This record gives sequence, C-alpha cells and structure tokens, in this order.
Amino acid sequence: MDRPIITVVGSFAVGLTLRSSRFPVRGETLLGSDFQQGPGGKGSNQAVQAARLGADVEFVAMVGRDQFADVAHDLYRQEGVGTRYLTATDECNTGVGFILLDTQGDNRIVLDPGANRLLTPALVDRAAERIGQSQVVLTQLEIPLETAIHTLRLAREAGALGILNPAPARPVPLNQLGLCDVITPNETELRILLGRTPDDPADSLDLCRELLAAGVRTVVLTRGAQGALVVSGDDVVSVPTFAVEAVDTTGAGDSFSATLAVSLAAGLGLADAVRRATAAGALTCTKLGVVPALPHAGAVDALLTQHKGNGGECHAFH
Repeated sequence: MDRPIITVVGSFAVGLTLRSSRFPVRGETLLGSDFQQGPGGKGSNQAVQAARLGADVEFVAMVGRDQFADVAHDLYRQEGVGTRYLTATDECNTGVGFILLDTQGDNRIVLDPGANRLLTPALVDRAAERIGQSQVVLTQLEIPLETAIHTLRLAREAGALGILNPAPARPVPLNQLGLCDVITPNETELRILLGRTPDDPADSLDLCRELLAAGVRTVVLTRGAQGALVVSGDDVVSVPTFAVEAVDTTGAGDSFSATLAVSLAAGLGLADAVRRATAAGALTCTKLGVVPALPHAGAVDALLTQHKGNGGECHAFH
C-alpha cells in the first residue's frame, strides 16, 4: 500500500518546559521542577506525528542559523521528515517557546516566533510541485497569516485537501477562511476566528455553520473531554473522546490535526478519520512533553481496538 503523501507548512520552535504546583500570580516567583528542552512548534509537531503514522512527509518551514536549528535537523533526520523545503536565515533566531505546566497537566505558553515570521508565500511556492503531489496539505497560524492562506490556495488549485489548524487563534476574514477544505478549531479558537471574544456565549454549532456559509467545506470542532463535533453541510456527527489519565495536554491538538490529515489521505471516511485523530490526541495527553508523547500508529490502533464494540460510537444528528 502506498504511503499517504502529506505536506506540512508551518512553524518550528524549541520548547523550554517547566512544571510547578500551580501558575504564579502577578509578581510571584514559584519553585518548579521537571525542566525539559525539546523540539516543538505546531507545524513541526504535526510533521513528526504524520511521519510516525507512516506518511511520506515534507515540512516547509524557516529556522535561524543557531544551535536551536540543529535540534530541528536532528529531529527530522531521526523521524524521517523531509527537509527539502526547510530554509535557514541569518536575519533572526530560530523560534522558541516557554511552557509552564501545573500538576493537573494544564499549560500556559509564550512563544517567540523568530524565523517563523519570515516564512513567506514565495518560500511556499518553492514547494508547489510537492503540494501538487500531496493528498493533504496541512498548515497552522504560527506563521504569517498570508502564508497560511497562500498555502491553502495552492492546495485547492492543485486538487489537494487543505486543512487549517487555526492556532494560535486570530481573527481571519471569512473570504479567506473559505479556502479551507477542513478547519480544526477548538471552541475558543472558533470564536476568535470569527472576531468574537474567547468566552462568547453563542452556540458553537451556529458558529460552525457561519464558517460553512463562508465556504469552509468541513468544520471539525475539538471539545476536549467532550470529543469532537464534525459539521459538514447539513450533517453533524458527534465523535466521543477516549478516557485517559492526562499528564500534559500540550501537543494534543497537533496530534489530532496531523492524524486527521494522514487518515483522510489514507482514504478513511470523515467520521472514522476524526475518531482516529481523537485517539491520537488522547494518547498524547498521557506523557510529559510533546514529541515524546506523539504516538506511533501501533499505539493509536491498539487504543481503537481496545474500545471497539465497547461504546464510544459516533452519533449523527441535525
């Protein structure tokens, strides 16, 4: 069987992670533990996850010329992620993120995008031939918005499925969102995308339908412990989550989006692809760190098999 062909356009950053008993308040210093330094960035995480699931992956990204860029090259060599379109710049540093975790596994993140700010549409154009060979093209919003939108436009013109994971969230003009074949927001990101406050009380399903009216073909709304909602045309399908002991939720969304991309590229139906993505996202929550937690195909399949015929079916409603 041929490997699914995925192109990821996105960000790389080195994550510096620290755990504390709780998050500090203004002006407070807390003692922490479990310091880790490792590769991250939403695009990078998604590229690695796709490769671990057996896909043929090329990563279009920008790094600096510093020791953090070496981390990227070492990672992609080890994981089998293609780097033909990984560009280095002397203009600024490689991206870096600071991640604080509490004992419940919740996180707070501050990111300096660094070289990710310099990933331009012209650099994505260099990968046009590869995009044309891809079944799925996946991008996020840790790169300039114009670059992410340009990526989706190239995917559509090439006949590839274009997926936007709209994180970190920002308002995006509806006419640009219409280039998405699939969009994967959580409930906060959904509201911010549409120019609303993060806690806007509007019904999430109504907001998903605003995206459909703008031209988005499918909305896959992730809802944490409530699983995911798949909204496409008049169809709405609820996909349940998997009960796991959460240690660190960082990276679960990246695992979800990448697994969805690979599953769709491999020919799974939408509901089955979302269920597999939900399993991968749940597994990612069970380990500390992001890259160490991204599951391989065998672990995802084992979780799905474990729950097969034991509840957790998808439910359709209107």
